[in-house]
Amino acid sequence: MENNSKKSIITWLFVGCFLIYLMVVIGGITRLTHSGLSMVEWNMIIGSMPPISDADWLIPFEKYKLSPEYTIINNQFSLEEFKQIYWWEFIHRMVGRIIGVIFIVPFLYFLIMKKFDKAFLNKMIILLSLGAFQGFLGWFMVKSGLQKEPQVSHYRLAAHLISAFTVFGFTFWYALDLLYPNNIEENKLSKKVKLISKIALAFIVLQIIFGAFVAGLKAGLFYNTFPRMGTSFFPDTILSYPSFWKNIFENPAGVQFIHRYLAYIIVVLIVFLWEKSRKIELTALQRKTSNLMLIVIFIQFLLGIITLLYQVPISMGVLHQTGAFVLFASILFFMHSLGKTSAIQHQQQ
Repeated sequence: MENNSKKSIITWLFVGCFLIYLMVVIGGITRLTHSGLSMVEWNMIIGSMPPISDADWLIPFEKYKLSPEYTIINNQFSLEEFKQIYWWEFIHRMVGRIIGVIFIVPFLYFLIMKKFDKAFLNKMIILLSLGAFQGFLGWFMVKSGLQKEPQVSHYRLAAHLISAFTVFGFTFWYALDLLYPNNIEENKLSKKVKLISKIALAFIVLQIIFGAFVAGLKAGLFYNTFPRMGTSFFPDTILSYPSFWKNIFENPAGVQFIHRYLAYIIVVLIVFLWEKSRKIELTALQRKTSNLMLIVIFIQFLLGIITLLYQVPISMGVLHQTGAFVLFASILFFMHSLGKTSAIQHQQQ
């Protein structure tokens, strides 16, 4: 692959990373403003045009009036109030369409111009397939809230969110593959650090899933105290459901409890990873990435506490989600860089 081609593809992939991040942020705002069920139809063509005239607005509003959310919760909504929630969901879907165009059109151009080698073409096919599946999960999630209950399934919400992180992770990793193409043999110490990194990443992914459960079940509105949950570290309500598994996955108090203590585990793992990485001869970039992980995890932990204490205001909820993204990206970058020392050192000289 030629250098000019590499630069163009790297730029394309990093633009994609930013748009995926933006999509998740807007999705968080859409959820926090209770706007996600305002568009009751999924139309790829007509849905791309926003209502303009009052007559145009009445069409989606009348359809919204037939939805469970309107009949059960928002039956006093005026047209102006409907517009406020409609716009967030419209923007969210439009960004999704833009992401599709940004990924597919350059992909076709690079493919026609034969800019991909066979191995990287296979990676791009995987990436596009993951992106298409992410779009399907968005429809699948919204559909669950348009049935009998005006609330999306927290399982589908978690699947939609973690798939977005997955698409971001693959896009980011493939961009790094092009940016730092040369690999070297790892020493025993770096292998140990990489193992700890994988464990930390697994817990971060698990925490993202439980963060979605917290959002979907509105568990962040329970026990807005710290460090105790109410007056106790282990309140009886975390095991109030008859089924053990339902206490883990469906009990709001139980889900919040797990989300809290996963945060403690991740802080310990990142600090341990940072300390172990001090024993390796790191490049300047690796050291910065390691330090970034340490800084971000403490900021993220603090944001989580503030978000909880203030009962999940939109601004803090979005910042907390951004922190998760930065932490996820930083640990991926660090893991990728552990086997790329020669390339990084060469490019820094």
